[in-house]
Amino acid sequence: MTALVLIALLQFTTPPRTIAVDARLAAAAGLRVGDRVVVAAQPGAAGDTVVVGAILARRADPSEVTRNAYDVRMHLDQLQSLIRYGDRVDRFAVATRDSSATRVALRAINDAAFGFQAWPSREIAAQTSETFRVVSRFHRAIGVITIVASAIFLLCILLLKVEERRRDVAALRLIGLSRSTVLRSVVLEAAVVSVLGSALGVLIGWGASGLVNAYYQAFYDTPLRFSIITTGIVLFAVTLSLVLGLAAGALAALRLVRTPPLTLLGR
Repeated sequence: MTALVLIALLQFTTPPRTIAVDARLAAAAGLRVGDRVVVAAQPGAAGDTVVVGAILARRADPSEVTRNAYDVRMHLDQLQSLIRYGDRVDRFAVATRDSSATRVALRAINDAAFGFQAWPSREIAAQTSETFRVVSRFHRAIGVITIVASAIFLLCILLLKVEERRRDVAALRLIGLSRSTVLRSVVLEAAVVSVLGSALGVLIGWGASGLVNAYYQAFYDTPLRFSIITTGIVLFAVTLSLVLGLAAGALAALRLVRTPPLTLLGR
């Protein structure tokens, strides 16, 4: 009789199991660490009383951005009894030490039985991020078109500026200014304009990137950064702008210095 009472007391005083919920679910349901909730397979059905042991922040994972679902993590035996799925799983993850161990694990799992298929996490991330890769290619195409259009626009602006200074350059040429000096001055001016334009473009891009991240991070409730400006992007943009500016300046200057001074004066 005493043993039965002790067993009953132990069962009665056993603390409930714990689960972990994501921050979105905690905010929507008003849950905090230590709250007791009932976990059941169907709404309103009888279930197990558990304690919220942790609140998980959402990861910066592209595959989870468009999923409008709440995540709950629990012990495996809890999940088995809840969904009544038996000793079966749809997916499981295996951590390995290095790339060679990953290859060994892939071969072992794929050769274990028919129907098993193992994939490296990098390939799974690439497949789930296919939408983002399509958007990235679309943005790259827009960038190429913008660069070509801006190069043509820059060349036209420099040609117009040179045309406005025809008489000044003609007068300088008549008093002995060399062609190389005119060429260097126009190219230097184009380089300065390109650098200043690049700096302004970087500031505009940085501000636009911040606005994009603020909007979509709040919309999807995720820490994922949708727009990133890196040092490599800035260096590429400044270098490309400088090269295009020098090329446009050189073309405009060559057109100017190859014209005789009297022709520039309209005679």
